[in-house]
Amino acid sequence: MALRVKYWGVRGSLPAAPPPDRNYLEVQHVLRRFFQSGFSLPSQIEEFMALNTIPSLGGYGTATTCVEVQSAKGAQIIIDGGSGIRNLSELMMKGSAGKGKSTSHIFLTHFHWDHLIGLPFFTPNFIKGNRINFYAVQPELESMIRGLFKRPYFPVAFEALAANIHFYNLAPRQPIQIEDMTITPYQLDHPDPCWGFKVKSGNKVYSHCVDTEGVRTSREAMGPDVYLYQGVDLCYFDAQYTLPELVEKANWGHSAAQIGVDIALRENIPHLLFAHHDPGADTARIHELRAQTEDYCRWRRQQAESNHQTLPELKWDFAHEGLEINL
Repeated sequence: MALRVKYWGVRGSLPAAPPPDRNYLEVQHVLRRFFQSGFSLPSQIEEFMALNTIPSLGGYGTATTCVEVQSAKGAQIIIDGGSGIRNLSELMMKGSAGKGKSTSHIFLTHFHWDHLIGLPFFTPNFIKGNRINFYAVQPELESMIRGLFKRPYFPVAFEALAANIHFYNLAPRQPIQIEDMTITPYQLDHPDPCWGFKVKSGNKVYSHCVDTEGVRTSREAMGPDVYLYQGVDLCYFDAQYTLPELVEKANWGHSAAQIGVDIALRENIPHLLFAHHDPGADTARIHELRAQTEDYCRWRRQQAESNHQTLPELKWDFAHEGLEINL
């Protein structure tokens, strides 16, 4: 393993959980599947669960964007501070962060609420001796973070935080080194400036491409940002909408799975994960998006076969909260 990637939040726009009535119906659906599959005894529950994916039983999660990337040598970076960062920080507090002996590297794609909302609840902020390093291309990085810790938004002032906090502005498309990881920012297609990150350690590469609308699809249109998608082992791509919704919501800064599939097939990306799930999307809705993506992939391969072409193999799925990928 050269890189471990864990998804602590995969929801977009704002944290969202099903209301009790919808959650009740989903539980009914799971129970119905249990009996329809031929099971009837409590002792068979584990066997039933082993035949199903976590999302098909528990959904895709409620927290907004936060991704942890860790190298084989233990270096760690965090991409975005959505509400998912709170659960990550609770785990970190059981280690050196709880003793005031940790350094956290937090890379921010942009400053929309869903990518910042968890930062005031990142517990290492409040422990003396910890060091928190924030990184972003945008020059207003420091003022944006300071603004989160201000009444009436939050009761604890930035100046009262016990950790040592530092800010680093990144140069566009220029790599920086965090121990044995190389991180390079590339611009995404978003109405407010937003930067994806290409993370490399050893011979493995993770590409973080959320939020993006994917309006630049050709290599020529992408220009120097095409390198975000080249030489990549795992790509995390924005797929909040269907293709018809993408037309209706132009310039909203989010994409559809089919756009990611086209880029992955062209650039020979072997593994693609879709995220930034809409807050209104329940499990059934995301399963519908999966079915549409399956149909599109099948059509692409049929088209390639009719033209006597061979497409590269592509493994893909819709990410769920808690998913962990080892590269």
